[in-house]
Amino acid sequence: MIRAAVLSLGLAGFAGPLMAQGYADAQGGVIRWLDTLTGETGDVELARGQSATNGRLTILLNACRYPSENPASGAEAHLTILDSSRDAPVFAGWMLADSPALSAMEHPRYDVWVLRCVVPGYAPPVTEEAPAEEATEEDWGE
Repeated sequence: MIRAAVLSLGLAGFAGPLMAQGYADAQGGVIRWLDTLTGETGDVELARGQSATNGRLTILLNACRYPSENPASGAEAHLTILDSSRDAPVFAGWMLADSPALSAMEHPRYDVWVLRCVVPGYAPPVTEEAPAEEATEEDWGE
């Protein structure tokens, strides 16, 4: 029992610096959606309070925040997502860019997740897709 108390106090000491990290509010966020039926996907940049409609979904960005020391990581967005075929929102709450499955939208057709917050003066790194190479017989060991 004493070990458990000491262990919990020790773990609380480690959690302190993690919780002390400050967050800054962003003016907007970038959201990615996927229509699992058609395979269509897209990114939408929304300002705080703005919404966008794609198919049956309407995505409203209520807030976006990020770690003030590292805008490239840890984005959190508060979203309200409506499906035109339903009365109640299909999602209302915080989504985390680093852990999309932690607070995921449950929908049979669509998937939505947060990519990042829009931070003035910060541009995310640009990635280029490598050209596809054709396999040769040598690649197959023949």
